[in-house]
Amino acid sequence: MTTPAFNEVIHPPTRLRICSVLAPLDEAEFGVVRDEIGVSDSVLSKQVAYLEKAGYVSVLKRTVNTRQRTWLALTRAGRIAFQSHVAELRRIVDTAQDAESQ
Repeated sequence: MTTPAFNEVIHPPTRLRICSVLAPLDEAEFGVVRDEIGVSDSVLSKQVAYLEKAGYVSVLKRTVNTRQRTWLALTRAGRIAFQSHVAELRRIVDTAQDAESQ
């Protein structure tokens, strides 16, 4: 069971979207994540660096067809933090919906 916990590192929209893209995957190529969330390379790099510093994302460099590629993956701590954050957002929304229905 995931304990709901708001996470200010993950909460900003771009970081939340990065984690959302990575959560169901083992890893994803930088360009795929960039295209999926619709940001520039520099924006993605900055936000990934922030998540990496927090210990939530790992950045892996690999050579594919003689070209250097960057791969991103949520760390174990990143997965736990993301799941907890999503659980807290759901709890907040459920509380608001419960209040509206009364």
